[in-house]
Amino acid sequence: MHYRHLGRTGLRISQLALGVANFGGRWGHGASREDADRIYRQYREAGGNFVDTASNYQFGESEEITGGLIGDDRNDVIVSTKFTLAASPVEGLQHTGNSRRALVQSVEASLARLGTDRIDVLWVHFPDGATPIDEIARGLEDIVRSGKVLYTGLSNFPAWRVSAAVTLAEARGWIAPSAVQFEYSLVERTADRDIIPMADAYGLTPFGWSPLGGGLLTGKYRRGEEGRLQKLGIVIRKEDDDRTTATMDEVIAVAHETGATAGQIAIAWSLQRGVLPLLGPRTPEQLADNLGALDVTLTTEHLERLELASAISLGFPHDMNAGQANRDNVSGGKDALIDHAVSPR
Repeated sequence: MHYRHLGRTGLRISQLALGVANFGGRWGHGASREDADRIYRQYREAGGNFVDTASNYQFGESEEITGGLIGDDRNDVIVSTKFTLAASPVEGLQHTGNSRRALVQSVEASLARLGTDRIDVLWVHFPDGATPIDEIARGLEDIVRSGKVLYTGLSNFPAWRVSAAVTLAEARGWIAPSAVQFEYSLVERTADRDIIPMADAYGLTPFGWSPLGGGLLTGKYRRGEEGRLQKLGIVIRKEDDDRTTATMDEVIAVAHETGATAGQIAIAWSLQRGVLPLLGPRTPEQLADNLGALDVTLTTEHLERLELASAISLGFPHDMNAGQANRDNVSGGKDALIDHAVSPR
């Protein structure tokens, strides 16, 4: 396992994060406490140190199980959780959303379920469509200053709102978010348009959830196996268009050529793209397969084939600007006004 820094901070995190939404059974589909323990120990033995949960995962059970697992490991494990959604099906109006009140209430409840005195990374889980970005940014500043949270990030936010939050925090001397989290895989690449370039520009660590496309990229649905599609019915990608079919064909072909599994190819691709994969295993066997991606290095040819099969149209203005950059006066052709050999960087 290799490590990287969280955003522009000094916090060192493992190159694979363990998402524990499957820890528990209150959703009707998930890992038993015994399997959760085995998954956690297996991940730690591999060198992983970033555990990602949320207040609403398994209606709070995921945080409860995680709190019981970290035990003596607490000072060696990065505990990450989220707020916005309800931690139970019967919670009232003030327990959801991104208001300052919801933030404080959720953090207090998460600390109790996790059995800890601090949250290492707190994510705003979703935009709520109402809370202004300045209230969110100031609320995160205050909760960090309180010592209950150490670092923050934004999950599932559009690039323009993340940019506004970071800029506002920097302008006012507040502690800015350090990371962004979004769905990303070979079958869901729309973050290539704005979110990933934005994260790179601001020095934010990009976390990609569902790197296996909800299990699709393992090839199990082609083999007729059951999974989240049948048992949970949400957060799933289906093989329902030509691009997805071409992507699946290429992933399976590269897997055969390398001796890796299809899922390992998908995770290795994300790693080589610089997006930190958030694994979401339900069984120890699934995690063992996921961890095998650390031993896979895709060649330039493999990457090109996977990129070509899974490529999306970036749309306006990206496609137009790419064409514009190819013109001589912009790209440095025979009539260019800029001498790239001597211009300063």
